[in-house]
Amino acid sequence: MNELVKSLPSPTLPGIHLPCSDTYKGWLFKWTNYLKGYQRRWFVLSNGLLSYYRTQAEMAHTCRGTIPLATAHIDVGDTCHFVLTSGGRNYHLKATSEGECQRWVSALQQANANATLMMHQSDDSGDEGPGPQEDRTINQGVLKTLSTKLDDLSTCNELIGKHGAALQRSLSELEDLRGAADSTDRVKSVNERATLFRITSNAMINACQDFVDVAESHNRRWQKALQYEREQRHHLEETIEQLAKQHNSLERAWRENPTTYSEQIIWLFWKGAERSERGDDSDENEEAEFFDAMEDSPAFITVSATGITNHRRTRRCRIPDKPNYSLNLWSIMKNCIGKDLSKIPMPVNFNEPLSMLQRLTEDLEYSELLDRAAHCDSSLEQMCLVAAFSVSSYSTTVHRTAKPFNPLLGETFELDRLEEYGYRSICEQVSHHPPAAALHVTSQRGWSLWQHITIDSKFRGKYISVMPLGNIHLHFHASGNHYVWSKVTSTVHNIIVGKLWIDQSGDIEIVNTTVKDTCRLKFSPYSYFSREVPRKVTGVVEDREGTGHYILSGTWDGKMESSKIVDSSEGCGGSEGKQKTVYQTLQPKLLWKKYPLPNNAENMYYFSSLALTLNEPEEGVAPTDSRMRPDQRLMEAGLWDEANTHKQRLEEHQRLERKKRDAQVNEALEDGQDVEGYLPLWFEKRTDETTGDITYTYRGGYWEAKERQDWSQCPEIY
Repeated sequence: MNELVKSLPSPTLPGIHLPCSDTYKGWLFKWTNYLKGYQRRWFVLSNGLLSYYRTQAEMAHTCRGTIPLATAHIDVGDTCHFVLTSGGRNYHLKATSEGECQRWVSALQQANANATLMMHQSDDSGDEGPGPQEDRTINQGVLKTLSTKLDDLSTCNELIGKHGAALQRSLSELEDLRGAADSTDRVKSVNERATLFRITSNAMINACQDFVDVAESHNRRWQKALQYEREQRHHLEETIEQLAKQHNSLERAWRENPTTYSEQIIWLFWKGAERSERGDDSDENEEAEFFDAMEDSPAFITVSATGITNHRRTRRCRIPDKPNYSLNLWSIMKNCIGKDLSKIPMPVNFNEPLSMLQRLTEDLEYSELLDRAAHCDSSLEQMCLVAAFSVSSYSTTVHRTAKPFNPLLGETFELDRLEEYGYRSICEQVSHHPPAAALHVTSQRGWSLWQHITIDSKFRGKYISVMPLGNIHLHFHASGNHYVWSKVTSTVHNIIVGKLWIDQSGDIEIVNTTVKDTCRLKFSPYSYFSREVPRKVTGVVEDREGTGHYILSGTWDGKMESSKIVDSSEGCGGSEGKQKTVYQTLQPKLLWKKYPLPNNAENMYYFSSLALTLNEPEEGVAPTDSRMRPDQRLMEAGLWDEANTHKQRLEEHQRLERKKRDAQVNEALEDGQDVEGYLPLWFEKRTDETTGDITYTYRGGYWEAKERQDWSQCPEIY
């Protein structure tokens, strides 16, 4: 029995464990968030990595996180507190005592020094790696060896389990036979089983050591190969990003002047062919390959549009960088919980230098989708493009967590892009409480769009919800198809604590009121626990009979695709007792893809190429145009203090004007006169024939007034 007891592992003390290897284990408290504070976690330091688990039992199956110490920085804070910084993240840790904290810091610093030394030694080594074929052969041999060692470990594990169970039974029998005559035989049997268990355990330990030795012997070469692959991937990502930007420039240049641009491309290829004829044989082969696969050739994509003769106005492609101003957010927000966002006095620190009227106009970023839809013979295909257009209007919001300026009553914004894209739009703030705007767009390419949107927004403490109310109307001139849909809810999260992020959620139902086709789009809300693709959008295009014809899928910040349905069947698993419909489709086709953001967009409020031009000064616009707004102009220039001063002046002036109007209305009511209240200049209130709702529609006259430069009717709002 003494031999048996000596072979068993000795008990360990609670707290920090110090095995004979470089492994260091123990309990620490890790900061999680402001709700849960510090949480107790089991930390394991081994091989230059600090891993943590919720419990010791989790070590067998679930690691909650791993911190590489080779690039980590260690800061010792207050009593029992220290901070690890690695990969841009800070890990705040606490020990239960100063002594334990010191032991952990010493162990981490030693591990950090060892890991850094190993990394430098690996970087300084000048050994050339093997060739691809030799490398593949070596890897296959190593994998085969490791597989064999794993089989040995599996066999040892089974034997340990078998002998361990037998040893347990023998011990139990020995307890029952205390004082019996055959106790000597039982003790002998127990010793034999203990010996077998010890032999098997030693074999297990040796097999583990062999496995570790083989893995460590190839660890350095694998690390170098991994670093090489990372560098190649980074280089490839940069190349793809550059190609995407150049492709975007080419596409925009072609849309601005397709005829001239096509002639320029033909001229470039003709000159290239002429050069190839004068070159040697190798040059001829390269050029021939280039012309056989133009779409895949980098030389084709890098053709610059700057050489194209274009007498149209050049739009700006950047604005001044956003300054870094500090602000006590909580001192402003704590008194605003539950209020309408439009009634909260906010400094410009929370804004972006665009008004809500300009943000509405920004929905036209992908107007070419409507140009394509205007030429569709099939109403169902047209519906797919209209649905993609409705989703594309949210693509510019993914990083745009700042609030646009609330328009003043009577404020307008025009966007004239007849020369570039064939459309022009006019937008006016028709109501201040509740805030409402009306937009009207006419296109020379076969469509018209108008909408009346009222913004309902609430601040809930941790997030802000913005709910646009109203319908968007789209009419195609040739087919007469009329589409109606509304917008989904936008939510800005982490208002007080954490990084701001925006989400779109809800359903959109697009109805073709002419032929009764429908499309139901679902914007899935983001969930930390969901396995779905973030910002996912799905939908089905159906005819008036309810038969599905197309499946739409994608993300509102990336792209949308359509798949034609060839067969459908009733499945199971639907909610509320309903059966799901299972569709069989063809390969998806791309409907829309988001343009890459301009260079330095992160310092320009993440504006898109169109957004950068919206506040660009233009001659001849109305004096009420958003471009004329002084606080917005000063904010764009980076003069935020001056912008705040003008913003307060404009808001106070608007409040005084409202009091005057209210006083005039009350006086007229006392005299028994009929009072209509405020009347917009370019829009009038009507009953919509399609939906039956009261809406504001364009009454006309703006573009005629601009042509005459007669703005005498415009109020002085700035």
